[in-house]
Formats: sequence, structure tokens, C-alpha cells
Amino acid sequence: MTIRNLHHLFKPSSIALIGASRRPHTVGAVVARNLFAGGFDGPIMPVNPQERSIEGVLTYPDVASLPVVPDLAVICTPPSTVPELIRQLGERGTKAAVVITAGFAELGEAGKALQQQVLDAAKPHLLRVVGPNCLGVMAPGNGLNASFVHVPPLRGDIALLAQSGAVVTSVVDWATPRGIGFSHLVSLGGMADVDFGDLLDFMAQDGHTRAILLYVEAIAHARKFMSAARAASRSKPVIVIKAGRSDEAARAASSHTGSLAGADAIYDAAFRRAGMLRVGELSELFDAVETLATGVQIKGDRLAILTNGGGMGVLAADSLIEQGGRLAQLSPEAIAKLDNLLPPTWSHGNPINLLGDANGKRYADALAVLLEEKGCDAILVMNCPTAVADSGETARAVIETLRGKRFPVLANWLGEGAAVEARRLFAANRIPSYQTPDEAIRAFMHLVRYRRNQDELMEVPSTVPDQFVYDGVAARVPIEQALAEGRAWLSEYEAKQVLRAYGIPVVETVTAADPEEAEAAARRLAMPGRNSRLALKILSPDITHKSDLGGVALNLAPDEVRLEAEAMLARIRAAAPGTRIEGFTVQQMAHMPGAVELIVGMTDDRLFGPVLVFGQGGTEVEVVQDKALALPPLNMNLARDMMARTRVHKLLQGYRHRPPADLTAIALTLNKVSQLVIDFPEIQELDINPLYAGADGVMALDARIRVAPPPEPGAVRLAIRAYPKRLEQHVQIHDGREFLIRPIRPEDEPLIHDMIARTAIEDIRLRFFAPMRRLSRAMAARLTQIDYDREMALVAIAPDPAPPVAEGSDLRPGDEAIFGTVRITADPDNEKAEYAVLVRSDMKGKGLGYLLMTRILDYARTRGIREVFGEVLRENVTMLQMCRDLGFKQTDYPDDPGIVEVHYTFG
Repeated sequence: MTIRNLHHLFKPSSIALIGASRRPHTVGAVVARNLFAGGFDGPIMPVNPQERSIEGVLTYPDVASLPVVPDLAVICTPPSTVPELIRQLGERGTKAAVVITAGFAELGEAGKALQQQVLDAAKPHLLRVVGPNCLGVMAPGNGLNASFVHVPPLRGDIALLAQSGAVVTSVVDWATPRGIGFSHLVSLGGMADVDFGDLLDFMAQDGHTRAILLYVEAIAHARKFMSAARAASRSKPVIVIKAGRSDEAARAASSHTGSLAGADAIYDAAFRRAGMLRVGELSELFDAVETLATGVQIKGDRLAILTNGGGMGVLAADSLIEQGGRLAQLSPEAIAKLDNLLPPTWSHGNPINLLGDANGKRYADALAVLLEEKGCDAILVMNCPTAVADSGETARAVIETLRGKRFPVLANWLGEGAAVEARRLFAANRIPSYQTPDEAIRAFMHLVRYRRNQDELMEVPSTVPDQFVYDGVAARVPIEQALAEGRAWLSEYEAKQVLRAYGIPVVETVTAADPEEAEAAARRLAMPGRNSRLALKILSPDITHKSDLGGVALNLAPDEVRLEAEAMLARIRAAAPGTRIEGFTVQQMAHMPGAVELIVGMTDDRLFGPVLVFGQGGTEVEVVQDKALALPPLNMNLARDMMARTRVHKLLQGYRHRPPADLTAIALTLNKVSQLVIDFPEIQELDINPLYAGADGVMALDARIRVAPPPEPGAVRLAIRAYPKRLEQHVQIHDGREFLIRPIRPEDEPLIHDMIARTAIEDIRLRFFAPMRRLSRAMAARLTQIDYDREMALVAIAPDPAPPVAEGSDLRPGDEAIFGTVRITADPDNEKAEYAVLVRSDMKGKGLGYLLMTRILDYARTRGIREVFGEVLRENVTMLQMCRDLGFKQTDYPDDPGIVEVHYTFG
């Protein structure tokens, strides 16, 4: 992951166009025209040995003859020439290249080899390559149009990153007449070097980019992508459209980009966990951007609909339910208030039909009631044009009612002429407005899904679970035995041993070598006081789906087991001659009245690594197709969210005389499976099907586990790095006070506010280079919501007997408080990291800052970081002395005599 030299790509001081042409309708000619017409303030040097001038500018025969070293090169020559051109450019000092030429990895093995030659030529010079097989790169604010787009894009604050050049041209064509502009547009093409992860990192830090739009066909490096996407989503909206939702389209996408497209449902899980909003169509991209840009934030999916047209209200309600939202249930108090305000014939429910003659006052009165409703998360105000009421006057009444309030409200003024003024008024007052009920509901659901995804982004599962204990040693025994014997599949009995070691209840199971042993086992299991009905299953390393071959018999009496075992052997030998049969398993029939059959599983995706599965189980699982996917690690909140995304979740909540299932036990089982696959990278596939779930808990009836020697450690194969609980440490400072030093978590935001409030303004000025009385919410979120894969922040925690001083704090005396914090932020290459440290003013001089610095340097050393650096005000003599004590070297800052640079280099 690296943004190195990308500034040369988007803000070059000079450009060379290699393959520039005068021939009409060629790529070289169109790119030349766009470059020279874009308003670029710097030399543009065409390279073509056959032409004297292009676009009125003198051409050069080759790279060696260029009078200026180009920051950026744009290459439009045949593919076989590209590796040598990249080598020559790198040797001259060029730092970025856009390879528009096609004919590389998308053509197969020969093309992949040629693409690798390009990378090999670029690497020694740290030359960044966009493409190949791309449309080009545009940065309208910098006058850069290094592409063959047909319409120049407008300047704006949206970044568009797309693998498809056709998508870029289509979006530009659509956006330009609507006045929508862009900060950057990048056609990534084959992503040989620069990919989504690099560009997300760059755009997240770009002050001119308000939102990021992605068109994704495939990604190359899952952990890199997830780390960059999660970092970007914390600072600005990231909206993604993913092509290849069907298997057929995915194959087309793979052919298009030369990359592995992967399963769409897994991408969906990844986007959700990264806090991004996924949309289904190109038209939704900009609708979603504008909706999120209004700043409307909601807490749930319950919508109240206020309308003067009953039919339109019903259409909106239908659309809401179809898209997964809920109609808010009006409280008796609200209905009583509305009865006093509205005509007797109003709808007396939601949608609230104000009737066709509703004027602005009636809208305002009803809206004021809804704004007080605790069971309502947002309001959609709709208006149909009528001859007896003024749409503009109604809009003004709505706006005035909302003035000074922060309740989420969306508007839908229907029609054309009558609605123009209202929409203008709503836009001026930052109230999102839509032309049709469907558009308005879709926007509301964008907000709902975005909030849910942002909530998932905030979750920080630990590497060590707090909710349960497990026996990793016991689980390892059958796994290692299977690997030693060269077996891919654990037997059912072994699989249940593994599950039992992780605290997952399993039905009692006994193995038997032959029908006689099976009968004996059956009689032991059916002793008085136990369930006398039994299940018999074939035990074979060659059979994974036992029921498909008649290898499962249920509800047997003990004296029926032997005959059924003999018949089962005959069936299996007839259906699958040569199959290895090791015997049988005999188990009690699980007795859980009213239980629901579930499936909990895991598969190892080739791109994202382990992926967890939850849904309705049983033998019809492939037909029912009711499942939800999630990336580990999980915690209880993430597990519950995963469960809620399935249809079977409604059954689990109980109905009629069936009590609700133990949802906590199900969520805990998901967490246990998540921990199991993290701890054992040998596990390639796992199925618990069925998992019985009832009011008294869960029970695993059958289990399958496939293993293989691990290619990499367990945590490394995860797409998302877990909260590093191993870094937690109890320490004591000079005066005997004890602290817990641990990584920061998102829920620490109020503690950070309290710490700043307890720190002298002068100390804050020395840390932030500016005096501050409080942190903005955005800055506090940025400090507490970190990606552990790229940065680390440690906090010193202890109970604080003093009352809180931060404005609006919910903390109480005796609650935990942050007394000091230190962080490093590594560059995307993980070579250099910048540090920052701050302790509360009442903790200065007690050794806490020094202790925090030693801990963060130890962490940096283990991460393989080569250098930790910082900038310190020259007047901050205490910090400079501590840096000297720790072994930092100090140099003068070249641009500001008041700043000293400090550097710590690891040996």
C-alpha cells in the first residue's frame, strides 16, 4: 500500500505524451488534444519520431531527447514498446506514468509476462504506473486531462475511481450538463501497480475531495483495500458500485480486467464492513452523494410519511417496505394531538394523509407533532400540486417549522412547474428534496444503510474474546492428526471434538467400527433417563454429504440400529463402490421442541480470506438460499447484525405459541466460530448444519471441517485486523499509580474530550501547534477510530475520582479516564511513522509520557518500521529533552526555525 509519488501523477510540473499523433480519431491524437486544451500550467512534450509538431508544439523523437524530465508520462504506443519506455523514463527521473495501451494481462499468460516486465522496469525508480488498458487520468482543478474522454469534465469535489474507461466517459457525459464536477477521475484499467487501495489513501487525504465514488470489477489485494477503504470512510463518504453481481457478469469482469472477480456476496460483506455505501446503478451514485452531503444523519429505519395525497403516500409506503425500511408506528399521544389539529377524515395512521386541501399551516402543525415522536427516525414530507393550496407557501411553512431543529427530514414535491420554487427553497436550506416517491425512499434507505455500515466500521472486535473461554490445545489434536495422515476432512466425530473445545454444544456422539459395535453404542446411549431415539451416520473420509448417499438414518430405536447399519453399508457400497468406510457414528436424537435449523459456517475465499456464513439450515439449505456473510473477526454486535440480515431471523424471534430462540447463544456461537478460524489457519472450510436453536440454547447436530497446511499465519489471512488485545499491559509509574495501557477504541471518544478539557491550553498548543479549548467531533472521531493495520494509538487508562469537566460529558466521578496517549501513523509503505504524544497537565513530570513513548517505539520495532519521526516546537524543551533521552536525533526544520525535527532510526 503506497501513495508514494502519486502527487506527481495528479499535480505534475511537466508531462510527456509518448505516442502523440496528428491522425484524426486515434488515441494519440485525442489525448494530445485533451492535454493541450485542459489548461495545464507547465510544459507538455509530445514524443513521436514521425511528426515535426502536434497541436502546434514541437515534438521529440524519443525519451532521451526531452529537454525537461517529465514528472508524468502518458504512453499510447504498442504494448511491446512499453517496458523499454518505462525503463528509459525511470532512468531520467520520471515518477509516474499512465499506460493507456491495451494488450497486457487481460490477454492471458503472454500478456501477464509483458505486464510484469513493465513493473520490473518501474520498480528500481519508484515510478508509479496507472493502467495498462485504461482511459487515463484527470484532475480538472490542476488543468490535467491525460485521457481520451470525449467531453472535458467540470471542476468539482467528487473523486471517481473506476476500472472501466467506458464508465468514466459515461459518467462525465451524464454529469457535465447537470453541472456536476470532479476533483479527480481515474481509469485504473488493469491495476498493474496503482490500485484502489493506493487511490483511496490519496483521496482520503485530499482536501479538495468531498466524496469518493468507486466502480469496481475486482480488487487485487483485499487487506490493502479494506485498510484503505476503512480509513477513507472515516473521513468522507465512499460510495461504490460493483459490477459482476451474477456469475456470468463476474466471468465477463474477470476477462475484462484480467483479475479474479470473486463472489459478489463476499464483496458486499466487505463493503459493508468498510463503512462504504453500495448502490446498484450508476444513476444512484450521484443521488447518494448529494443525500449524504446534506449532513442528514438518522438513527434507525422507521419513517413517517406526511402527505396531502393518499395514493402517493401509499406508493411511498410500498417502496419503503420493499426496500427494507419500516413505517413508524404513531403513538396514541401523537394520534390524539393530530386528531385535534386535522380534519376528521385524516388517515389516522402512517402515512399521515392531510387531505388535498392541506395548506402550509396544516403541514406545519402536523410536522411539529411528528418531530416530537420518539418512535420515528425520519420524516418524509410529500406534496402533490393542487389548485386549492400553494406548493411554495407549504414549502416555506415546512422550512420554518424545521428551523433550529436537527431532526432528519426529506422532501418530495411532485410535479414540475409547481414544484420548482419549493425545490429551490429546500436546496437553499439544505433539506434534501426529490422529484418522485421512489427517489425519496431510495435516498432514505441510502441513509439507513450508510448508518448501519458506519456502525459496523465502528465495531472493534478483539483478538482475544471476553465472552467465552476455549481450549485451543484440545482443538489442535484432531486437526494435526488429520494433517499428519494426509486427510483433508476431519471425521464428524473429530469435527465435533473441535467445536466442543471452543464451547459449542454438540450432541453426544460415539464412533463404532461395525454394525455390532454400533448396536452396543446405541444401547449405552439409550440408558434409562436418556432420550431413547438415536441417529446413525456413516463414517467415511470420502463422503462429505452423507445424506445424499443414504448415509444418515434418524429416529431409530436401539434394537433397530444394527439392521440399519448393515443396510446402510450395502447402500453406500452400491452407490459409491471403492469408498473408504471407517465405521459409523451413533448419537442421541437432539430433543429441542420448537428449535429452528440453522447453518453456521466458514469458507476461505481466494481474495478476502475467511468468510463466515449464517442462515437457515437443513438439507434444503442450497434451495432456500437464506444466508448472510461477514468477515471475521466478529463481536456480539456484528454477529447480531449478521443474524438480522436473514429471513430466518424473524422465526428466531418467536411466533404464535413458539417461544423466541436464545439469540445471545446463537451470536455467541458465531463469535466462537470466528475465533476458531482465526486461531487455526489450517481450517479451510467449516459447516455446522444443522445447528439447532431454541429457547434453551443451541446444539450442533452435524459438523464438517476441511483442513490443509496453512500458507500463512491465521491473523495475516484476515482481510480486517482485529483489536490487538495482546498489547494491553498494566504498568506503574514513579508515584506508584497504576494504569492500563491499551490500544485506543472508538468508544474512547468521550474520554478523549475529557482529557483535552483537563489539559492546559498551553500544553495543547505545544502538541497541536495551535491553542484549542476543545476538539471538534470530527477530530475526536479521527483520533479514536483508527485502523490497526496502519496506525497505532495507545492510551493510559485508570479510574478518575474527579468529576468530568468536558462540556456535555456523561462521565461520572470514578469512571475510567485517559491520562495520556501516544500514537504513530505509518506511511503506506510501513517504512516511516510519525509520532505524537500528550499527557494531561496534572500528569506532567511523573514519567507517564516517557513510558508511553517507550511502548510505542517497542511496537514500531515489532512492526518493522525503520524510522519514527516527529516535529517539535523549539520552545517545547521538555519534549526535546525526552527525545534526547530516548535516543532521537534532532535537526533544524528547513522551512520554520521554530520547529525541530526529531528522528529515531531502528538498527
